[in-house]
Amino acid sequence: MSSMEQSATATRQGTYTPDVVVVGAGTGGCYAAATIANAGYDVIVLERKTEQEAGHIACGDALKGADAFPSEIPKSELEPAFTNTDVTHGRFEIPQEDTVLEIPIPGELAVIDRWKYGRRIIEGAASAGAEFHYETVVQNVTQADDGRVTGVRAISRGDPITYEAELVVDGAGSLSLLQDTVTFDGSTFDTNVNYSQFCSAYREIVHVEEPVEWSDALVFKPTERAAGYLWYFPRTDTEINAGLGFQMTEQPMKLVEDLKRDLRARPEFAGAEVEDKLGAALPTRRPYDSAVHPGFVAVGDAAGHVNPTTGGGIAGAAYAGKYAGEQAITGLEEGDLSEAMLWRYNERVMDHYGARYAALDVYNILSTAVDVDDLMGLLAAMPGDKLAEALYSGSTDIGLKLKLESLLKSRGHWGTIWNLYQTKRRADEILAHYEAYPSSPDGFEAWQAERDDLMAAVYETTGADPKY
Repeated sequence: MSSMEQSATATRQGTYTPDVVVVGAGTGGCYAAATIANAGYDVIVLERKTEQEAGHIACGDALKGADAFPSEIPKSELEPAFTNTDVTHGRFEIPQEDTVLEIPIPGELAVIDRWKYGRRIIEGAASAGAEFHYETVVQNVTQADDGRVTGVRAISRGDPITYEAELVVDGAGSLSLLQDTVTFDGSTFDTNVNYSQFCSAYREIVHVEEPVEWSDALVFKPTERAAGYLWYFPRTDTEINAGLGFQMTEQPMKLVEDLKRDLRARPEFAGAEVEDKLGAALPTRRPYDSAVHPGFVAVGDAAGHVNPTTGGGIAGAAYAGKYAGEQAITGLEEGDLSEAMLWRYNERVMDHYGARYAALDVYNILSTAVDVDDLMGLLAAMPGDKLAEALYSGSTDIGLKLKLESLLKSRGHWGTIWNLYQTKRRADEILAHYEAYPSSPDGFEAWQAERDDLMAAVYETTGADPKY
């Protein structure tokens, strides 16, 4: 039994009083814990899984921005989990057009062993001084009479435990149960969240006998209907993360059967063996309008910090944890963890990537309203560099400014091109609005009202049903 486990056992039926309690040992939670613990504050991380299973999370395993990760957990500690750093491009298979579109991926990208990565970030946060309590399930969040969050109550191996803290960091993932128990009356915390804004996903780790020819690419393939795709991400040239997902606004897919059907049709997977299977929900939605409440902050998936077109969320969660942790340190130093004090966290998220993700959400909305064959026909005609910009920059010079040769190739899809061009204009408007995110809660209500007017134009342009 480790010293950490001995400490937990000795006070299991008592009350813990750390400065900060973090719920969830994922990327956002671990980076928040490491940031705060590095400053000398007491941090306890609660994880519902066993110590052996912690870090085992369903994921596509593709890590974008590996060259610019926060230093609170040194990159050198994560690199042993990087199994493939030779990926240079995305490979879009478009069977409707009998073509393959290859696009460059800007910046450094690594395909990782997600379980090993999960273990590494836990070890990094523990090295910084954070304490981990495993097999601990939060039951509810405690609040003072004025609404301020004061801690959580949990069950650990059948025993009740209370955690009293100055700040609770919610890193509990998609559709966090913590947010169901907090009364957010009087604060800006985003409560406009429902299942239709999420994606249901499933993945398997598959071992093949012979090296795949596309070990330097992320392979994407649309499902038979819009708002869904299959992926094949090579951890190595013989170990593949294979999965698929669909937007929950659509009719449910038979994820396991649909993936197996596609695997059987691909000759490179003949005789393959499956090592691991997991499913998950991903927030393919815009970032939360506000992820702060007095004594409470949400990070990563628990705050919608995911690229809504690709599902990528590791880097965003890492920076969310860093920014939340740094604002927590300021609040602890000044004895103030009010909504106004925590607000700077919202600003930094929006400034770094939140605005881009909100703009990309406009294209996600468009995908639910267009015919999949029309969309795939258009993508097959688009220059790869323009598609890369759309996926990774948030908005791009597409639509009517496509090269003439691309327009000629896309004959029969000009209506979709016009729709995409108009959607691009709406996305640019959303991007500019999020870049003007208010500097305090005082301007929040007016900012939301203007954003909602812009979103009404998005729905009118795309013909999609309202998402929010």
